[in-house]
Parts: sequence; C-alpha cells; structure tokens
Amino acid sequence: MTPWLPALMLTCSVAAHAAPGAVAYEDMDSLLSDKGVVARLGQQVQHARNTVSDQASSLVINAMAFLDVPYHYGGNSAETGFDCSGFVRAVYEQSLGKILPRRSDEQAAATQTIDRSELKPGDLVFFNTMRRAFSHVGIYVGEGKFIHAPRTGAQVRMEDMRLAYWSKRFNGARRVNTAEQKP
Repeated sequence: MTPWLPALMLTCSVAAHAAPGAVAYEDMDSLLSDKGVVARLGQQVQHARNTVSDQASSLVINAMAFLDVPYHYGGNSAETGFDCSGFVRAVYEQSLGKILPRRSDEQAAATQTIDRSELKPGDLVFFNTMRRAFSHVGIYVGEGKFIHAPRTGAQVRMEDMRLAYWSKRFNGARRVNTAEQKP
C-alpha cells in the first residue's frame, strides 16, 4: 500500500459513490484501488494531499471517487449518471455542503473569476464546447489536470487541460466561495 494512503483515508471522510449495481466499498483504500485511481492518478492524489487545504483535498478526492460514473445529460447523481454541471454541483454539495447553480454558465456567473495562473485544486475550469461560453465545466485537480463528465457515451474522467482540444476551448477559471455555506 502506498505510504500516504492511510493518512489520506484518515483525513478525508468521503462516502463511496457507485453507479447502480456497483460494488459497495467499505473504505477509501478499496475504492481508489479498485477504480485504478492510485495507479493512474497517484501523483495527482499525492499532490492534492501535500499542497492544498484539507477542504480542497477532500473535494478533489471526493471527485475522484466518481471516476467512471457514466455521463447522462441532465444527470446529477452517481446512480443516474452525471452531466458536467451536475457532477460539479454534486461534488461541491456532498464534499462541502455548498449548493451551486445547476447549469455551467450559471456556475460561472455565481463564482469568483480568477486568472488561469491562480488555479488551485478544487477551482472550476470552464470551456466553450458547444459554440457558447461556459458550456462545459470541470474541477481542477492540479498539475494542469481536471476531472469532469465529458459527453454522452463517456464516463467521468480526468484529462489534461493543456492538450490542444481543451486549451483552445478554455473560457476561464473560477473559485467557489466556500465561506458562505447554505444551511
């Protein structure tokens, strides 16, 4: 077992999220190992754990627990699948109790604009994928990577926003004000 994983499990109280019919996980170690997160993303998990606040680290790890959940237009849960904004909304609500608007353009309008150079794990990244601004959203995880629900036929996954496709369509970065939690 990776040396930092037990500390990660102790500091992050993350519920295991699974698609219908999926195996129920009793601990984060089993969930992350079975989903291949440690093998595929160990460096990002460790980076998030070592360089960001516990709140941001928990949010990023929680988002990673949704890897491989199917995309579903209008979806907002692991059971039914996610679209991009439903995924972001669910992660923020379940991780921090923060309720974000439902649509990606509304999420952009409701959050603080930051420069791309200021991105920190847990920030939102927006892209123009449908010939309109802020038509796609994901959660920045560090080192140029973000996690998102990409499109019909795909699953929640992590990608590098520096790739030509994403770089060309980048619309902006936003930070969620987590200080004003809703009851």
